[in-house]
Amino acid sequence: MDQTRKPIRGIAYLLSFSAFLGPFSQTIYTPVLPEVAGVFHTTAFWVSMTVSLYTLCLALMQMVYGPLTDSIGRRKVLLAGNVIYLAASLGCYASDTIGTLLLFRGLQAIGIAAGSVVAVTVIGDLFEGGKRGKAMGTFQMMVALGPVLGPVAGGWISQWIEFHSVFLVLFGVGCAVIALNVWLVPETKPAVRSAGGFSWKDYAAVITHPVGLFVAALGFVQYYALYHYLVFLPDVLTADYGMNSSQKGMAFVSISLFLVIGSFAGGKIAGKLRPERLLSATSLLTAAAVVLFIVTASRSLGLLLTADMLFGLFVGLSLPVQTALLTSAFLHKRATAVGVYNFLRYMGMTLGPMGGSLLLHMAGLPAAFGFAALLLAVCGWYGLRLGRPAAAAGD
Repeated sequence: MDQTRKPIRGIAYLLSFSAFLGPFSQTIYTPVLPEVAGVFHTTAFWVSMTVSLYTLCLALMQMVYGPLTDSIGRRKVLLAGNVIYLAASLGCYASDTIGTLLLFRGLQAIGIAAGSVVAVTVIGDLFEGGKRGKAMGTFQMMVALGPVLGPVAGGWISQWIEFHSVFLVLFGVGCAVIALNVWLVPETKPAVRSAGGFSWKDYAAVITHPVGLFVAALGFVQYYALYHYLVFLPDVLTADYGMNSSQKGMAFVSISLFLVIGSFAGGKIAGKLRPERLLSATSLLTAAAVVLFIVTASRSLGLLLTADMLFGLFVGLSLPVQTALLTSAFLHKRATAVGVYNFLRYMGMTLGPMGGSLLLHMAGLPAAFGFAALLLAVCGWYGLRLGRPAAAAGD
């Protein structure tokens, strides 16, 4: 790689922002969902489907873009996804029925889904060792900010303009991003044999590899647990502490802030410690933070918030290490491995509220969060048993 250090760092920030747009676009107009229902004369169910469909497409396309990125190149996939995102954002802006909005929201997710796969893959291509960990920290920090800043930006924008114009703002941001991607992002696909086309064997190779299984499972479990907090914490804060909407929002800010702090710190320490042991330790500590939440949820607001912040911190610490370890273990099918990992993370987002709701209704909050803590502890135990892989996978 002949780029100087400064341009490479700039590329890492740019790609991280490209990935940030995925979850940011997912949540940017959630503050105005009731207004959307009124404008389209539809029900809350169909309006919520514009968010659910977006998330589903975002998850499924990870599995598509991974092999494509390995076979035809990073730059082509990224720019093609950017173009789809731009066109779909204009389609969302012009939509006059809930059906057309659903269609273009799905296309919007299909386009922007390329960002997270390509970002991690190119960072893995450009950086090595501790520098890779720091760059992954930047990436994870930006992605963690996406779903948090989306509603903040959407709420502010909707105070001044009607909700359709939110998508026009996304189109404008997307234009700037694609221009910078065209100008700055190089093709970093190794000049070795092609990874080939789509093959279920490639996906199986990731899951059956010890590192691939560990990192993918951990990504799923962490987001499964995180979405328990996002969905069920407001009820606890309302029922036990009588908080209003703005106060509950501050509780979420505390989790998000420490998630970002953890991601930044994790990037600094990645490469300095054995990654499997570090991930194992953070998994066990995250499980302990969930148990602390269970014990203190209805007893002390201060301890509850402390448990929330510790959860965000420990998850954040592990995120850069996960992607750094994954991209080191898979050389020639790096993007495919990232696609599998991202897919399972998004499935954790989807199944977390579903599984948690079932356990919540059957046995209460301790059972719902306790099962999440158990899954985290199992991941930590597996990490302790995981030896350093003898050879890189995907050759």
